[in-house]
Amino acid sequence: QVMLVESGGGLVQAGGSLRLSCAISGRTDYVAAMAWFRQSAGKEREFVSGISYNGGYTDVAESVKGRFFVSRDNAKNEAYLEMDILEHRGTAVYYCAGHAQDYPWQSEGDYTTWGQGTQVTVSS
Repeated sequence: QVMLVESGGGLVQAGGSLRLSCAISGRTDYVAAMAWFRQSAGKEREFVSGISYNGGYTDVAESVKGRFFVSRDNAKNEAYLEMDILEHRGTAVYYCAGHAQDYPWQSEGDYTTWGQGTQVTVSS
């Protein structure tokens, strides 16, 4: 069994930054690619960014390109999402997800393991 636990969410002013972390525990060998998704109130969950196991491949949604950056530290079994120049529309619950394939697909249906989410609120 694999568990993912997000942390680092909170309240931030528009234009500010936050760094989310995702701790991976249990059968860490079950997880290769990791991704971040977010879900705003009344909207479907959407892909934000993803990263392959060794970090050699990353993907990021157009809406956050140049402002959000994904990374991971496999020695610590952690993944991160650095969010800069946050906008009010970035208010959402942010989830990390993982799966055994080493490609960060943008479809949430491809992911088998999810964290419980962390709330990010951007005040305007």
